[in-house]
Amino acid sequence: MSGPLLVGCDFSSTPTRRKPIVLALGHEQGGRVTLAGTQLLETLDAFGDWLAQPGEWVGGFDFPFGLPRELVEHLGWPTQWRACIEHYASLTRPRIRETFAAFCAARPAGAKFANRAFDRLAGSSPSMKWVNPPVAYMLHAALPRLLAAGVHIPGLQEGDSSRVALEAYPGLLAREVLARRSYKSDEKGKQTPERLIARKDLITALEHGQTRLGLRLKLTHAQRDALVADASGDRLDAVLCLMQAAWARRQGAPWYGLPATLDPLEGWIVSA
Repeated sequence: MSGPLLVGCDFSSTPTRRKPIVLALGHEQGGRVTLAGTQLLETLDAFGDWLAQPGEWVGGFDFPFGLPRELVEHLGWPTQWRACIEHYASLTRPRIRETFAAFCAARPAGAKFANRAFDRLAGSSPSMKWVNPPVAYMLHAALPRLLAAGVHIPGLQEGDSSRVALEAYPGLLAREVLARRSYKSDEKGKQTPERLIARKDLITALEHGQTRLGLRLKLTHAQRDALVADASGDRLDAVLCLMQAAWARRQGAPWYGLPATLDPLEGWIVSA
């Protein structure tokens, strides 16, 4: 296989054995992305250790890499990215929830949350959201570990250029194929035949290269069955992030497909 390892990460801010962080690992050659396997991490420390080990990879990670500039400026927090993340990491989750809830309470209905420049474009949740999904806590758990590992984050942090971390968002790619059809749920009662069919349709589209990324996913029969069977969608989300990482790697350094005009406080979702 050519080039560095590719990584797609479905992240949890409170990982457990039942709901681990999922890494999809693979390689790309000639527009074909081969899934080599998955790795499950049951603790945040295990995630930090994985990031820090030497290697060569380009990774797409499903958590926000920055907060909305509007929010940061309103709160008087540092507007330099690393200083902002370090300040944010120093806060407790209850303090974050209180601060963000107060910000939202002072705003009109329909505009409670501040958004990053690309959130509406990508259809992603505001990175200050602390419930459904709690992406604010995901940022709080993940970013300090990216900083500690010294990885390179294009547009945000110069680091070890052999380990390149990019913000990915599986929903961006899933919606391109499925529109508004849901393909996953953590709730047993919502793990319906319709969602199973949607997962099959999404995987088939990825295998046939039917997305604007122009890449085809290569799976074994066993891998395909495992992705279909995972009703939570966590493994499939990791694979969607893997596809975005493969696209970014094909775009190459220094920007990996990100716009050079991105806000250096907010960041950008790869392929958005």
